[in-house]
Amino acid sequence: MRLGITMFATDLTIAPHELAAEAEARGFASLYLPEHTHIPVSRATPPPTGAATLPEEYSRTLDPLVSLAAAAVTTERIVLGTGVLLPAQREPIVTAKAVATLDRLAPGRVALGVGYGWNAEEGADHGVPWKRRRAVAREHVLAMRALWTDEEASFAGEFVGFAPSRAWPKPSRRVPVLLGGAPGPTLFAHIAEYGDGWMPIGGAGVGEALPALRRACEDAGRGTVPVIPFGTLPTPGKLDHFASLGIEEVVLRVPAGDRDSVLPVLDGYAHSYL
Repeated sequence: MRLGITMFATDLTIAPHELAAEAEARGFASLYLPEHTHIPVSRATPPPTGAATLPEEYSRTLDPLVSLAAAAVTTERIVLGTGVLLPAQREPIVTAKAVATLDRLAPGRVALGVGYGWNAEEGADHGVPWKRRRAVAREHVLAMRALWTDEEASFAGEFVGFAPSRAWPKPSRRVPVLLGGAPGPTLFAHIAEYGDGWMPIGGAGVGEALPALRRACEDAGRGTVPVIPFGTLPTPGKLDHFASLGIEEVVLRVPAGDRDSVLPVLDGYAHSYL
């Protein structure tokens, strides 16, 4: 089973390109970086962590695509992914160009983990109609897929549209779009329609949810898709359980810290689990 890592990369942590190189040197298969453009100070949305206050790293997060571009030139093998990008908050034509450019720097090594978002105040500043954010994210991903795939791409949707257009570079392969979120019929229907896999946060309850995901894919005329538990705090029993479910990759959580605090964690994970 492949193991990757994820960390909130900020202006106070180890630099993403250094983290990527250190992870690759230890044998990790992937690096995923999250996204928050900003965190409004006055907000009503409770922290997703369940804590009373939101950890500082949420408001200091680096741009994931810029960070992964830096990581691309310090690595040769490791998969570089977003975990997760928020497509409803992004202009899709510009984002499609950025992702395709990242693939030029790291051919075949880019993965796009995407989510719907949890912070209503952040989404509002981007003009996202919050109750429709899943529909907005879907259209933005489909529009990007058209730009990555078609020689003359066009799109006509409720939230985005553009006339036949030429846009290069094209990615060297189909960019895997991995949808993050809790299990449910809406998420699984979206994965079956336009996703390439599921990234359940933490991974609790994955075994119970797999039959519903398989049914959704079968109903859409698709085969099984990868499941990549994300942000997991590992134990031998947990990883053995994931392996017994046929899961082939797990992304481990690394604390947001400087080199002196992060590298011992990588060493410990590598020694225990690789």
